[in-house]
Amino acid sequence: MSGKPHGDDAMDDAHLEDEEEEAMLDEGEAEETIEEDDNEDAAMDSGDDDEGEHEEIELVNDSIAHFDKHKDSIFCVAQHPLQPEMVATGGGDDVAYMWDASPPERPLLPSSYETNPQPRERKGQEVIATLDGQDESVNAICFTLPKGEYIVTATLAGLLSAYATPTTPGPAHKIGTAKEVEEINWLLPCPHPSHPNTVALGATDGSVWIYTIDASSITIVQTFFLHQASCTAGAWSPDGKLLATVAEDSSLYVWDAFGDAAAAGVTNPSSGQAVVALTASDERFAVEGGLYSVAISPGGGIVAVGGAGGNIRIVGLPRFTAPAAAKPSNVRSKAPAGKAASKASTTASTGQMGTILASLQAQSDGVETLSFSQPPLTLLAAGSVDGSIALFDAAHNFTVRRNIREAHEDDAVIKVEFLKGGSSERNALLTSCGNDGVVRRWDVRGGTAAANRGLVGEWRGHRGGGEGGGVLGFVQGGGGNAIVTAGDDGVGLVFRAD
Repeated sequence: MSGKPHGDDAMDDAHLEDEEEEAMLDEGEAEETIEEDDNEDAAMDSGDDDEGEHEEIELVNDSIAHFDKHKDSIFCVAQHPLQPEMVATGGGDDVAYMWDASPPERPLLPSSYETNPQPRERKGQEVIATLDGQDESVNAICFTLPKGEYIVTATLAGLLSAYATPTTPGPAHKIGTAKEVEEINWLLPCPHPSHPNTVALGATDGSVWIYTIDASSITIVQTFFLHQASCTAGAWSPDGKLLATVAEDSSLYVWDAFGDAAAAGVTNPSSGQAVVALTASDERFAVEGGLYSVAISPGGGIVAVGGAGGNIRIVGLPRFTAPAAAKPSNVRSKAPAGKAASKASTTASTGQMGTILASLQAQSDGVETLSFSQPPLTLLAAGSVDGSIALFDAAHNFTVRRNIREAHEDDAVIKVEFLKGGSSERNALLTSCGNDGVVRRWDVRGGTAAANRGLVGEWRGHRGGGEGGGVLGFVQGGGGNAIVTAGDDGVGLVFRAD
């Protein structure tokens, strides 16, 4: 019996062979010919011995509470001046919140005392009020002084908004808004006792604005337009009479915000309302790359400015003398009324006003943050993009007391701030944060030989890594026993630091 196909079956098989031949490509028709590699391992599994090995990342969270309602980076944080547990944050999600940073109550006994201990999931802190109506990322926020009656926010689109500080959970009542500039860089509350609920801001167009807030409106008090580039930072004098601002054009102006200097006979004919005016045209003051930080000493006698390349300039300010205390009503003055009133007015000393007292450069990159210690200490702390913190002694010609290299590894130092209002021992503590995601506290007493470089505390919990995980700011009011952070990872953490 033959094995060849017969009849219809043979015809079908022949037709199938023709189709297969038509489906094959000639070499000339192919766009690319792939040569076979006999040595190539065709197995999907390479069989490497290292398979399954992974780098272990140790996650550390030292916080006692957290706030996770933001959906993007938290750019700014502020603290109520009388109720430090009340904080407000603004972020890249175009929203700001007020929330209670008080940590939840801890159990009286540790879990080891429980019959059947179970892991507890920590809940985030609850929102007290949402500060809505933002038109862009909220990059600056503050409570007004002296009582924290209002919360003020500023956005990257130039919107300034004021809200009555909520006393109970619920919607925040918006007082009003103002939009005079394209983008706001910074926002600061004024401490002047005669000008409560007043704030100052600096804009990318170089302008400086002062507003006051009441129960029904926001009102412009002053405007200044001498900076020729983005106004990067500002600082009020402790008495609120002067406002110092710096800009990317390497200029410093110290403004007579409310006319106190003029009333005391201090004027600068060449610059109008600025009692001090220094620009890059003065080669002794010029900083190539601009200025980005400013701080005024507790006594109000000097201002420090920091900028590119680790450069710092120290400049003298006018010193105001408060009027003498009034005599008891039963004591009669021999001087005529006019002369008595004249003597009671504020006076000012202009001896070193506008004088460049020192030029410093102890760090290799931009100085982003400055802070003066409280008396009796006379130190200036400078945080740099190179990750270091330098301490200068103002009582000894600003010599370097200590240079803490790699204070935040190789990541930028974002903020340094001395504790205020405590004992002399507490006032010697400096808190810092950086792009490494860590908050640290330093004892600044002693020189370069201080044990562990003076590090007395370290708190972790943010992602870190320099990109998207740093600490962009913190507050530590109420004696510094708690630190509340603004995280680039979108979380605010509360650390116990007592």
